[in-house]
Amino acid sequence: MSTVVENLPPKFDEYRYQQDFFGGEPPLSEGIGYLVVLGFGALFSIFTTLVVLADKVFAGNASITSEHFNTAGRMVKTGLTASVIVSQWTWAATLLQSSNVAWQYGVSGPFWYASGATIQVLLFGVLAISLKKIAPSAHTMCEIVNARWGKSAHITFLFFAFCANIIVTSMLLLGGAATVEALTGVDYRLASFLIPWGVILYTSAGGLKATFIASYLHTVIIFAVLITMITMVYIKVYSSNQIYAFLEQTVSYSQEECEAIFSDEEGVTFFEKGKYACGPVNGNNGGSYLTMLSGDGLMFGIINIVGNFGTVFVDQSYWQSAIAARPSSAAKGYLLGGICWFAIPFSLATSLGLTSTALMLPISASEAGSGLVPPAVATELMGNAGAALILVMLFMAIVSTGSAESIAVSSLIAYDVYRQY
Repeated sequence: MSTVVENLPPKFDEYRYQQDFFGGEPPLSEGIGYLVVLGFGALFSIFTTLVVLADKVFAGNASITSEHFNTAGRMVKTGLTASVIVSQWTWAATLLQSSNVAWQYGVSGPFWYASGATIQVLLFGVLAISLKKIAPSAHTMCEIVNARWGKSAHITFLFFAFCANIIVTSMLLLGGAATVEALTGVDYRLASFLIPWGVILYTSAGGLKATFIASYLHTVIIFAVLITMITMVYIKVYSSNQIYAFLEQTVSYSQEECEAIFSDEEGVTFFEKGKYACGPVNGNNGGSYLTMLSGDGLMFGIINIVGNFGTVFVDQSYWQSAIAARPSSAAKGYLLGGICWFAIPFSLATSLGLTSTALMLPISASEAGSGLVPPAVATELMGNAGAALILVMLFMAIVSTGSAESIAVSSLIAYDVYRQY
């Protein structure tokens, strides 16, 4: 005898019998994928190169020496330093993984994701003050290690610095390319080959200054899409009261009711515990999505805090931003940047991530793990326009961090390999 579910999920009729949200079909055409990957890359290259040329003409920075190329003249002010920190620390994972932890653990996931990665940037601000005091003419962190501890320590740190840059860049490219493939059908191998070219062009043309200018633009676009998504979820389409009620409804279903909701035309269920958002959440107080008392969420938070220390303190791009900042602006820029960055994963995940569980969209655990929660909810709210906005936002996150990583590696090779050995 099949279970009768009295209180059906809000989107039940629309997604009845669906085993996953995208069903292997990309919501956008391949053309849009190429337009974003190649078009935006070219557009930013041209725009940033023009701004750098204008800076040369009007600000009198006629000759770009290697010093200026790698340090942007060491006179960057607070606001620009903060926006660079925001865009460097906004990876593809910041946008995609934060919503996945909201889908898994509820509201504690986004909090631990955001706070667990803000601590390091705030602490780096303290380090930036010492850096400006003790080594005002340094170019890379490895130079400081070399001056203090000599050759063997220098080579060790250089190895780890390159590892950090390679891991971060490959993670960005693969995460970004996989999402581009899921949203547009462009082959991920081709996407991961094409994405870096725009970055390489403007970074090699204008150095660190170009990276800073482009990062400012990327940050503006990321925040614009973020505000659009929050407005759509909590003001235009739903309200906080509705989302709250839907979340309470999601956890109220029993195992039998979940099996009845997620079943095919013959009534055969494809529901498994943990595969879809239905029923109480394991390890959460009262099984609720709206609690901070979550064992798995806390575990994730601890891992996140510990793991992110390495990706900030060993990444030359953060040292580079501190080196480029004015002595009076370095610490302020990092504090402001860290606080502004907190808003991105937290707001995106508490809007799109929680909405995915509130509406009980048929997002499978494998789709959530692939970072498809934000595009799925954006598609549900705004159709193809939503998916396109998430794609643009993602592309901004990839290229802004990518440009910082490429200039970091070029500095390490120029000052620590070529000049040193």
